[in-house]
Amino acid sequence: MNPEHPLLENPDALAERLANSEDFLRRNKTVLLGVLTVVVLAVVGAFGYYTWRSSQDEKGQAAMFQAVHYWEADSLKKAMKGDGQYDGLESVASQYSGTKAGNLANFYAGVASLKEGKFQAAIDYLEDFSSDDLLVQARAYALLGDANLELGKTKEAADLYEKAATTNANEFFSPSYLLKEATARELAKDYDGAIKAYERIIDEYQTAAEVNEAREAKARVEALAGK
Repeated sequence: MNPEHPLLENPDALAERLANSEDFLRRNKTVLLGVLTVVVLAVVGAFGYYTWRSSQDEKGQAAMFQAVHYWEADSLKKAMKGDGQYDGLESVASQYSGTKAGNLANFYAGVASLKEGKFQAAIDYLEDFSSDDLLVQARAYALLGDANLELGKTKEAADLYEKAATTNANEFFSPSYLLKEATARELAKDYDGAIKAYERIIDEYQTAAEVNEAREAKARVEALAGK
């Protein structure tokens, strides 16, 4: 049985329970037939859906191959819109929504939109992206922070940078995210929050390259805040 699809386990479990009571079967024949019919239809429906979704995902991955090539070459317009022969990221994200290909297209499109200065579009795409890879997910939160910061939404940006820093916290990326958080909180005039972010870098990531900058910035903000 596939543990990821609990529907597929129901018929066997149901059959086993029913087999233990012939009397129950006789007394409830009509009801049970109705229940079995619903379960079978659900299983068939689930199987059909996952088969269709897998097929769509394969088509989506093939469709976005050239778009990713353009994205990597920094040909962002072609990456987003396509070239007349191949679909662009916009089309893949929309047409294959709900598949892995569509999900990944949202990430690429979000980054491309950010580079093009289309910050709200970047937010829309990145908010539709999610990943089980926590490092990638943290990066998506940081990019969302960048887009919000560009739109002047300093508190929202700071919160997203903090989320990036605490998602699979590590010494390689978290300090830089915390530095961005502190900067955004300064811009929002949340000096206590900025100081706290700088302190996290200093206390939790003592060997990070950002520590010296954090110390200097913390002293400056403390003076600014009259502490």
